[in-house]
Amino acid sequence: MAAYFDDETFKGIDFTKKVIVKGEYDNCTFLNCNFSGIYASNIGFIECEFINCNFSNADISNTAFKTVTFIECKMLGLKFNKCDPFLLALNFKDCQLNVSSFYQLNVPNISFVNCNLQEVDFTEANISKGVFDNCDLRNAVFNRTKLEKANFSSAYNFNINPTNNFIKKALFSKENVIGLLESFDVRLE
Repeated sequence: MAAYFDDETFKGIDFTKKVIVKGEYDNCTFLNCNFSGIYASNIGFIECEFINCNFSNADISNTAFKTVTFIECKMLGLKFNKCDPFLLALNFKDCQLNVSSFYQLNVPNISFVNCNLQEVDFTEANISKGVFDNCDLRNAVFNRTKLEKANFSSAYNFNINPTNNFIKKALFSKENVIGLLESFDVRLE
C-alpha cells in the first residue's frame, strides 16, 4: 500500500541522499529541499507548495501535480509533458524553468510570475488564460500553442508567430508587441 502524507512540512531534505517515499502528499509543504536529478515518478502531490527547492533534471514521469505551487524553485530541464495530466494544475513564482518542456500539455490558467522561461518548449500546449507576468521567454518555443486570453502584457524576449499559434484575445503591451512581429522580419521605429 502506498504511503499517505497529509498537511506535513518537509524541511531541508536532500532527496539525492534520502529516497523520497512513493505515495500521495496532500496539502504538504516542501521547504529548501533538493530533488535534483532524482527519480520522482509515480508520486502524487495534491495542493502542495514547494518553496526554494531544486528540481533540476528530476524524472517526474507519471508524477501527479494537482494544484501545486512552486516558489523560488530551480527547475531546469524538467519534462512536465511526461507527468500525469489528470487534474494537472501548476503555478510558478520566482522560478527558473529554463530548457523545460510543456509539450502538448493541457494547462489552461497556468501562472508564471517573475520566472525565467528561456528555451522552454510550449509546442501544441493549451495555455489559454495563462499568465506570464514579468517573465523572460528568450528562445521559448510557441508552435501551434493555444494562447487565447493569455496575458503577456509584462512578458519579454518572446517570439510568437500569430499565424501558427492561437492568440485570439491574448493580452500584449505596446512595448512588447514586437515579439509578435519578429517572425515576419518587420521593424518598428
